[in-house]
Amino acid sequence: MRCSGAATSLKADARFHSQSDRYSTLATSDDSTPQLDDVSFEPIDDGQLFDPPRSAHRPKILLLHGSLGDQSFSRLVNAEAALILERFGAETRVFDPSGLPLPDDADETHPADETHPADETHPKVQELRDLVIWSEGMVWCSPERHGSMIGIMKVQIDWIPLAPGAVRSPQGKTLAVMQVSGGSQRFNAVNHLRILGRWMRLITIPNQSSVAKAFVEFDDDDRIKPSPYYDRIVGVMEELVKFTLLTRDRADYLVDRYSQRKESAGELSKRVNQRSAV
Repeated sequence: MRCSGAATSLKADARFHSQSDRYSTLATSDDSTPQLDDVSFEPIDDGQLFDPPRSAHRPKILLLHGSLGDQSFSRLVNAEAALILERFGAETRVFDPSGLPLPDDADETHPADETHPADETHPKVQELRDLVIWSEGMVWCSPERHGSMIGIMKVQIDWIPLAPGAVRSPQGKTLAVMQVSGGSQRFNAVNHLRILGRWMRLITIPNQSSVAKAFVEFDDDDRIKPSPYYDRIVGVMEELVKFTLLTRDRADYLVDRYSQRKESAGELSKRVNQRSAV
């Protein structure tokens, strides 16, 4: 005879309480945490998390696309996304990757010079980094080629620095990922963009967009046609603006982590000790 739903629930509840007691006993047998660095450990600050000063300006969103052709569908999708973002009250900037150098491209055969440096002093690199610093959220839209994002997209991301220093780290900003495909709907590019977003410590929103057969989704004026694909883009941009408004005033606190504070304290101590030895 099968147990009724209520009986099954009671049995599961009893098992849960039994296991909870066992786990509680294990946890309280030694509740000390000698591994913690008390200088770096900080309790959760409700004020910074729930009641930070609220910004009044429009959310600032940077859009990056991954192709350079005259009819770049990732650029066209981003153009539509920018219009939607503006309707939601955001301020947008679109970066044109044309002319952006490859990282570490200078060598003896192709040396860099003042006109065409292959480092962070290049005008296009400076433009990109300035826009990243300006932004509070980003949209990354890439074509899928050979089962992944296109190289032009990766080059742009590779020029965004991770380490804090002269240029502020992008961590804590929001991110929406989208892709376009020439064939059936795929998700490899957005999945790889998500990996990069996590690695860059960006707050990547759950929603995403993948436009299949992008060449049939636009009219002769390069405007996207009404379709479920367009509706999904609207939903992604709506979610991005909501997450940006929700997190931008507490982004620095959200990404302020114990391990980072501990490392920073260690570096500071090392510098102080070095100065004392001089």
